[in-house]
Amino acid sequence: MNTPPTMRALRQMSLDGPQALRLVPDAPVPGPGPGEVLIRVSAAGVNFRDVMRSREAFPGDPRPPFVAGFEAVGEVVAAGTGVSDPPLGARVTGIGEGAFAEYLALPAAAAVPVPPGWRDRDALGLVVNWPTALAALKPFGRLAAGQTVLIHAAAGGTGQAAVRLAKHYGATVIAAASPGKHDVVSALGADHVLDSSDGDLTGPVRELTGGKGVDLVLESAGGTAFAASLAVATPVTGRVVVYGLAGGDAVLSNRGLVYDHQVHVIGLNLGVLIGRAPRIFGEVMAELSALAAAGVLVPGAPAVHDLAEGPRVLAALEARTTVGKLALVP
Repeated sequence: MNTPPTMRALRQMSLDGPQALRLVPDAPVPGPGPGEVLIRVSAAGVNFRDVMRSREAFPGDPRPPFVAGFEAVGEVVAAGTGVSDPPLGARVTGIGEGAFAEYLALPAAAAVPVPPGWRDRDALGLVVNWPTALAALKPFGRLAAGQTVLIHAAAGGTGQAAVRLAKHYGATVIAAASPGKHDVVSALGADHVLDSSDGDLTGPVRELTGGKGVDLVLESAGGTAFAASLAVATPVTGRVVVYGLAGGDAVLSNRGLVYDHQVHVIGLNLGVLIGRAPRIFGEVMAELSALAAAGVLVPGAPAVHDLAEGPRVLAALEARTTVGKLALVP
């Protein structure tokens, strides 16, 4: 299948935030390398990581100028050497650099088929939000039925997935979200919803748990909320799985672990999990497939915007005014 030499894409021109994104009409179409497939993008997922990369270059990240985005879904239109599956014409979702564009190269081995009966855009989150939530809850967080979990940013894409999964596994869910999003989180099954903008959540969480604290915290808030996450985890057995830092860096010292917060603090980076522990990631994806077959993992319904609206969409995500999964359509 012939592909054009150039494409429309959103290029990050500097590290000055979402406003530094520029829609360009002539970005080069990538060629699939060995072990890769090229997809014609039907929708790209927007994640808070995109906001972070618009302001700071983390280890391994591209430097400006670069085509932004890393999650997309679409049709396989070309394959690199050594690739026989997925075949041309297959609809897949996956992770690769430069997703805010009309074409994207993906590792073939990590391309996930769009489930039968799902629209392409509904599959966004299958390789980012749902695996992150499941990994944080089970292999990292060791959640068991009857335990209590605090989930920060519960109205976001990963947060919503975590609420659904935690309830499926029999947990009591305390969710934190801004006031305008409480109805959304409650509808997902959260047992209690707290105001994330209300400062320190330590008091409300301790009151809800009779002073015991929670067994597990899914920590993505960062900043000042990190201290509250440590404070509400049950001493000795409590776990805090950190997979985001939307509110900025937070500091934890060895003295703090010994004398203030005797809890398990676990870092989760999905890219590192895929690269360094593929067996665990494979188990997570196998569990997600079973959950999809059982109807627990349901098609998403992302808020869809044109590619040209990318700067505005990322700015809204940064301002915490969005709910659920967001998508850009080229």
